[in-house]
Amino acid sequence: MRTALVTGVAGQDGIYLARSLRGAGTAVVGTVAPGFAADDPRLGYLDGVDLHPLDVRDGAALEALVAAVAPDEVYNLAALSSVGRSWEEPERTAATNAAPVEHLVAALLRLRAERGRDARLFQASSAEAHGGAADSPYARAKAAADEVVRRARADHDLFAVCGVLHNHESPLRSTRFVTRKITRGAAEIALGRRETLSLGNLDVRRDWGFAGEYVEAMRLQLAHDVPLDLPIGTGRAHTLQDLLERAFAAAGLGAPGDRVVQDPALLRPSDTTAFVADPEPAAAALGWRALVGFDALVEHMVAVDLERLRSGVPESVGYLTPAGIVA
Repeated sequence: MRTALVTGVAGQDGIYLARSLRGAGTAVVGTVAPGFAADDPRLGYLDGVDLHPLDVRDGAALEALVAAVAPDEVYNLAALSSVGRSWEEPERTAATNAAPVEHLVAALLRLRAERGRDARLFQASSAEAHGGAADSPYARAKAAADEVVRRARADHDLFAVCGVLHNHESPLRSTRFVTRKITRGAAEIALGRRETLSLGNLDVRRDWGFAGEYVEAMRLQLAHDVPLDLPIGTGRAHTLQDLLERAFAAAGLGAPGDRVVQDPALLRPSDTTAFVADPEPAAAALGWRALVGFDALVEHMVAVDLERLRSGVPESVGYLTPAGIVA
């Protein structure tokens, strides 16, 4: 049985990836933040995963875990993944999003030297780290991590790749993110739990896809014959206004109208207005394309938020996948 080490396994991507790996017969060891509660509702998604509380900023502990597990593959998903939050905590963002990659590479090189084990490394990169957007603390940290991966590949022949992930969402996304803030807000307004929703710049354009599909691209990248850095996205962009309107329609509310208040305090210090993936490299190399469309994704997220509010059940495996999509 192959073994995968997944950092940040209790996050959105970690949960979908761990379930996919387990379904394929791979043993999964995952890191969670220290203090991860024994009654955390996300545990229901992680059945069979060997969980290890670990702060990825502790490089020595991270390297020791790699040595103990001796994995066949490592997926580094642990990160402070909010661009907005990175402006508030730039030093923590660098320590969490960039420095651990150095320790993972060192640990994998030691694993090779001492045990002859050639493990593969997937680094969750971001479209935010490329082009004109690379000026937030989040983007700079991700770009630094990408460079570590490239050096490991060029200088040490380590099978290490970056998946340049465009925005990908699911009902597991935290309400700290604007996408889930909108779907949750639409559900609350529809059920009479609130009257308005405060948002920032609605002209932002992003390539939004379904996280449950993107983890399959991660797996395919590590299984490929040669290490390739690839953009992962749908190739189609929508504005935040589009997402807002689709969410309100899915909640049965019609046009947002005066239920939405624009708050200047929610504007980022820097915000690039457009990101769109080129899906062709991943299609050519991996045979992977995103199948879940924008409308279906937003409608699914709203439906789950409505069910959460009505039922009082915060997490359920039934929330994971849009109707008609095989989990």
